[in-house]
Amino acid sequence: MAAARKGPRVRPPRRTWRQALRRDWRLYTFVALPLLFFLVFRYVPMIGNVIAFRRFRPGGSILGEEWVGLRYVELFINDPAFWNVFKNTLFLGVLTLVVAFPLPIVLALLLNELRSRRFKRFVQTVSYLPHFMSIVIIAGMVLQIMSVQGTANQILRALGADTVPFMQRAEWFPVVYVGSEVWQTVGWGTILYLAALTQIDENLYEAARIDGANRWKQTLHVTLPGIRPTMVTLLILNIGTFMAVGFEKILLLYNPLLYPSADVISTYLYRVGILSSNFSYAAAIGLFEALIGLTLILSANAISRRAVGTSLW
Repeated sequence: MAAARKGPRVRPPRRTWRQALRRDWRLYTFVALPLLFFLVFRYVPMIGNVIAFRRFRPGGSILGEEWVGLRYVELFINDPAFWNVFKNTLFLGVLTLVVAFPLPIVLALLLNELRSRRFKRFVQTVSYLPHFMSIVIIAGMVLQIMSVQGTANQILRALGADTVPFMQRAEWFPVVYVGSEVWQTVGWGTILYLAALTQIDENLYEAARIDGANRWKQTLHVTLPGIRPTMVTLLILNIGTFMAVGFEKILLLYNPLLYPSADVISTYLYRVGILSSNFSYAAAIGLFEALIGLTLILSANAISRRAVGTSLW
């Protein structure tokens, strides 16, 4: 007997957003507070960017008194001090990205090869503990360690070298800043990559071993491709915050002697915007910085989508 011919598949009716909200309203309540937070503290303040094109006087209208066009944009473009802090921001951003981004990947790969679970947990705990410390505590420890009588100089004197005033010489600040950034962030980044490593199918390693691949080739051809989506996502996010070099840490670490290499856009904005009450000028610089960050993250996402087939959107 011939099998009966199947008719066309009938798709279930598509629910409207009202029906979905009525059905899953408990889930949507969890999203309400984060959305409210971003609305109040991220999107509503964007209205204030209008004072980059209007003259703002304290005590007057919150959106500025009069339209001045691109006057403040021309001011910071022609300001040599701005281009000095712009150069410092680029240098510290590139240095942090080049040094701090690969280290969590390397540490995660090394921890993944450990056989002792106790030692692995110990290393993880020690490495990501600084992430939970306050920036003030981190900065205070760095200042103590790198001071003239600090641990770093005590080691140098024990080795017969001269004392180096690390926090008084501008050329040493990038090393100190990037070193503290690695110390604070490498452990937390390792957790993300270790979580990604658990998603790799063990059968792929078994097939690689059957084909004669050693541990190094397994890492190159199985492990790294397996965590590539995580690597690309974090790289794009880091590039997006490329211009936002850590304001709090630099503000706590630097002093006027370190301005030639430590003064970045965020600290410059703090001085000219908050301390000098030049809010319109600071808003113009902040808008310029935000546009650069937006351009960087869009470009990185497009390049990643075309080159490796992985992107944020």
